[in-house]
Amino acid sequence: MTELKRTPLNATHRALNARMVDFGGWDMPVNYGSQIDEHRAVRTDAGMFDVSHMCVIDFAGERVRAFFEYALANNVGKLQTPGRALYSCMLNRDGGVIDDLIVYYFAEDSFRLVVNAGTADKDIAWLEALNAERGFGLTITPRRDLAIVAVQGPNARNKVWQVAPSTRTATELLKPFNAAKIENTPFGELMVARTGYTGEDGFEIVLPATFVCEFWDALVRQGVRPCGLGARDTLRLEAGMNLYGQDMDDQVSPLDAGLAWTVDLATPRDFVGRAALEAQASRCAFVGLILQKENGKAGGVLRAHQKVITPLGDGEITSGTFSPTMQESIAFARVPKGVQPGDAVQVQIRDRAFPASVVKLPFVRNGKVLTG
Repeated sequence: MTELKRTPLNATHRALNARMVDFGGWDMPVNYGSQIDEHRAVRTDAGMFDVSHMCVIDFAGERVRAFFEYALANNVGKLQTPGRALYSCMLNRDGGVIDDLIVYYFAEDSFRLVVNAGTADKDIAWLEALNAERGFGLTITPRRDLAIVAVQGPNARNKVWQVAPSTRTATELLKPFNAAKIENTPFGELMVARTGYTGEDGFEIVLPATFVCEFWDALVRQGVRPCGLGARDTLRLEAGMNLYGQDMDDQVSPLDAGLAWTVDLATPRDFVGRAALEAQASRCAFVGLILQKENGKAGGVLRAHQKVITPLGDGEITSGTFSPTMQESIAFARVPKGVQPGDAVQVQIRDRAFPASVVKLPFVRNGKVLTG
């Protein structure tokens, strides 16, 4: 049996009596007692997540921009100011999603990726193969010496500034999808980004692993609530954000996963998977669902792989949960093209078909319910 990987905060989670689970080969906290309270802390105050299982990869070289123009479906030509970030899918040659990731631009010879934990090894192998294939000559460095803490919620930024006052000047005016590197803090060199996954404001802080326990403990003293993977999943689903391995994978096109906005087909740039996307085009719609109540009660909870019955044919739920904010059962679904917000559908839950409404994503953003 393969031993689970551990982040530098593993002992801290256990000291807090976290319920630990196997998450893609990593020993990770699913909650610290109440997933609902953790979810609400992020929506109303501040919560934090250990996301050190995700992998930071640094790229250096004279042709690094050209490399990412080829490797990613989104266009890094949008990144012209140091610190700018971009969300993108990385595709295989059939147009399937190898991973979804964030790319950061710091200089013409210095870019950084943050990739998903479960795909990190295959991502690195793929990127190294592309580097060799066209002779880009880049140095590719996985940074397992770094840890990542995501601090999210309406009070998150202020609480980070209380813990690390030296970051305030550099980050107070930091816009969403931007990052700043800050040297000589009490926690070493930090990269502070506003690229969250919860639908709330906040920071993602990349810092030396040797300082992360001290940083975490300081945030706890400021009232930031530790949160596990359970709350992270309900938060991201409310916020309309995809999860790799559920809502898309290497067999699914981003055009069929609600991610067409991350694919640049407007410019003539060649990128891996482009020919396949143009040949296939979009074949499905990706929508939100809300389960309708009967006599004031929900008939169940929407879950992945449940069948969605529509007048245009059947679809399938990719992610589903009970929304703590909305007090409704919600889901993402891949359904036949032509199904659109406002339509009525049915979801097969066990041996019954229950009515559901098709809605536009996201469900919740910045603490506000946007649909229902």
